[in-house]
Amino acid sequence: MNIDELKNAWNEDDIFEETPEISIEQKNKINLPLEKMRKNMRMEFLSTIGIFIFGFMVVWIPIPEAPFKFKFYITILLASMAIVTFFFFSKFFKLYKEMGSPMLKTYDSLKDLLYQLNLNKQYYVSFYLSFVPFLVCELIIVIECIPHPQPLSDMQIATTLIGSVSIGLFMLYLVGNWWFKYFYGKHITKIENLLKELNQ
Repeated sequence: MNIDELKNAWNEDDIFEETPEISIEQKNKINLPLEKMRKNMRMEFLSTIGIFIFGFMVVWIPIPEAPFKFKFYITILLASMAIVTFFFFSKFFKLYKEMGSPMLKTYDSLKDLLYQLNLNKQYYVSFYLSFVPFLVCELIIVIECIPHPQPLSDMQIATTLIGSVSIGLFMLYLVGNWWFKYFYGKHITKIENLLKELNQ
C-alpha cells in the first residue's frame, strides 16, 4: 500500500468515526424544552427572591410579644440561608447561560449538555437538603426564645428536634425530587430521547 492509499484509508476512518451532526429540525426540538427550562429557572429565581424579602419583612413586623433576640436570630438565619441559596443559584445560572446559547452541532455536544443537566439535578437535591441545618437552628431558636406556658423537659426537646429533623429531611428530599422532575425532568427526558435517536 502506497502513501496515497494510506491517506485515503485514514480519511475514510475519520469520516466513519465522525460524530453525527444535529439537523435544524432536531435543533428546534431541543430548543423548545431548553427554553421551557430557562423559563422555569427564571420563575424559580424571582419567586425565591420574593420569599426572602417577605421573610425579612415578616420577622421585623412590630409584634410586642416577639423579643428582639428572637427577631435578630431569625434574621441571621435568613441571611445565612440567602448566602447558601446564592451559592447554589450561581451554579444554576451557569447552566442557564449555557442553555441560552447552546453550541449544539454534534451528538457529543448534546451528550455534554445532558451531562450538565443531570449534574445539576444532584445540585438541586443538595440545595434542598442543605436547608436541614437551618430547620434545626430555627427549632432551637423557637424553643429557646419563645416563652412556653410550661418549660419543656429535656426529653421533649430531644424528641421534638429528632422528629422534626427526620421528617424535615425526608420531606425536603421528596419535595426536591418532585420539583425537579415536574419543572425540569420531563424536558430532560425529551433531550434524552433525541440523544437516543441520534445514536441509532
